[in-house]
Amino acid sequence: MQTLKPSPTRQPIQRTTLDNGITLIVIENPTADIIAGRLFLKNAGTRVEPLSQAGVSHLLSTVIAKGTESLNAAEIAEKVESIGAGLNAESANDYFTIGLKSVSEDFPKMLQLAGELMRAPSLPESEIELEQALTLQTIAAQQEQPFNVAFNQLRAQMYPQHPYGVSVLGTSETVSQLTRTELEAYHRTYFRPDQLVISLAGRITLEQGIQEVEKVFGDWKQPPTPQSIPSLPSLTPQPSQQSIPQNTQQTIIMLGYLTASIQDADYPTLKLINTYLGNGLSSRLFVELREKQGLAYDVSAFYPTRLEPSQLVTYIGTAPDNVAIALQELRQEVKRLCEVELTAEELQASKNKLLGQYALGKQSNGQLAQLFGWYETLNRGVEFDDLFQESIANVTSEQIQAVARKYLAIDPYISLVGSNTGDIGGNS
Repeated sequence: MQTLKPSPTRQPIQRTTLDNGITLIVIENPTADIIAGRLFLKNAGTRVEPLSQAGVSHLLSTVIAKGTESLNAAEIAEKVESIGAGLNAESANDYFTIGLKSVSEDFPKMLQLAGELMRAPSLPESEIELEQALTLQTIAAQQEQPFNVAFNQLRAQMYPQHPYGVSVLGTSETVSQLTRTELEAYHRTYFRPDQLVISLAGRITLEQGIQEVEKVFGDWKQPPTPQSIPSLPSLTPQPSQQSIPQNTQQTIIMLGYLTASIQDADYPTLKLINTYLGNGLSSRLFVELREKQGLAYDVSAFYPTRLEPSQLVTYIGTAPDNVAIALQELRQEVKRLCEVELTAEELQASKNKLLGQYALGKQSNGQLAQLFGWYETLNRGVEFDDLFQESIANVTSEQIQAVARKYLAIDPYISLVGSNTGDIGGNS
């Protein structure tokens, strides 16, 4: 058993592994009579989907709570809503999760229900067809939104033949062909106790957590064969520029850079770079390109946390007449990080912003269960909470520049959607 001592901003955390391989994390937080739980499946999500079945895990997440061997969708909804509890499922790039929340007295019943859904969903054909239609509607709606069109294009450029290159929803072509058979196969392959991380936060002790989890999952046996993980293509930066002409009031410009996964030592520094560049109204991109130059309707950056190589993306929404200058200035602001060190004031302001937002993301039991279960699922362990904050506090301006030169000095992938995209060349 692993125990992390409480800190001024965190409750005590305990981690143990049960006999069938389930990892259990308990964060004791008795201040409110609420328990939140996250049931994470490692080595799942879209990362393990065949490209021909893109969206299968998302579709499974939409129907997994629509029936079990003994309950139909209406009965499941009644069990949850009659006690004011919460229950949801989600598929992400690197995991699948079921989340739950209730008052402490009702938590055993909610965990039992979540266990039934995870272990024996009935996956009714009628519910699959309904959710399939709704997913296709969502995909179609996103194709009308320039930002989503630009990001889908950029993602496909950066991750060819890789599951990260496709939306979690899948595509209209793949989703329309999914059947109950594919959902059952995915469930049979990736839902297993030795890949399950259960993270509980609230008015519960480790002993109580073990007792309740054993009741629900104790008889779930490990399969005799190890978990198989599909091999993914290696990623080598091959920058390209692609554009989709649209008659829009603003043109979306996105720059993408292949960067490090959460496993890499550069991860905290890249998070700080992203904060400095594009996080909030005081960020470099917002101040320089919107406030000073008036080039942007919207401008920002994001760097998602991934098990595989991630991407740092900067983007700007600009008037069609400003496309060329906006692209030039957006590239120049990223290039500046490689050439000019941050001042001590700029560095400290970015650290304060990132660490402050990080602390605010650990206020509720749901947030605590999510964060620590997520770190465990991404193979960093619950101790990464402390390590990440220490790493951020110790980043220097020299490190910022070195990491920027490592990932951002090369030409970026460029995605454009809107009017006047042909004025700056590239491939249509």
